[in-house]
Amino acid sequence: MNRPYFKVVVTDTRSPRDGKFIEIVGTYDPKKAGQNSTLKLDRIEHWISKGAQPSDTVRSLIKKTKNPEAAAKKAAAVAAKKAAPASKPEPEPAPVEAEPVTSSVPAAIEPAAAPAGPTTSDPAPPTES
Repeated sequence: MNRPYFKVVVTDTRSPRDGKFIEIVGTYDPKKAGQNSTLKLDRIEHWISKGAQPSDTVRSLIKKTKNPEAAAKKAAAVAAKKAAPASKPEPEPAPVEAEPVTSSVPAAIEPAAAPAGPTTSDPAPPTES
């Protein structure tokens, strides 16, 4: 029920977004694949010649409607690009040859000897006074 479906309208910039409009010049269904818009190109060109400025989305819809072959090629290329990474196996990393390590650090470092004398966990011997 809550599917997006839009009317392409000509409106005055002073009107609110969902308010008064001058003319409906088409429709747009973004969920539909392929040709998803119907536009009255002659009316759109008329309003653009009078100074109307199409939004980015409407500009792309006009481009698709004027040249459907190019839009179909682009859609096919995008679909192929999405499918290619899923079917393409990842290349295995190249084996790395081990090189002898020369270092001035000794191979084994021994821990330092514990200090002689009482530790904090040992109780102090009783003193006589």
